[in-house]
Amino acid sequence: MKRSAWMGLAAAAALATTAAPAVADVAMAKKYNCTACHAVDKKLVGPSYADVAKKYQGDKDAVAKLEQKVKKGGSGVWGPVPMPPNPNVPDADVKALVEWILAGAK
Repeated sequence: MKRSAWMGLAAAAALATTAAPAVADVAMAKKYNCTACHAVDKKLVGPSYADVAKKYQGDKDAVAKLEQKVKKGGSGVWGPVPMPPNPNVPDADVKALVEWILAGAK
């Protein structure tokens, strides 16, 4: 096998083993118990994902703000019930969940 063909195979193998970015959906939200307090289209304990997306529409800092809110918890924005911190959710999954919510979670 020629060196260039071997290099191409090695590059393809390296790409195949690279982790793909997290893609969020309802299953991921359930995995991290987000659905215990939130639903896509109706208020439960916390706001619906649709209401969150609407509130932060056009806010260029929304992803960063909400990532911090998910990781550290918070209160007062949606009422008196605090959102507990979720420090054990991997950062990549938090980012994927926030982006999914802001994109109109379905």
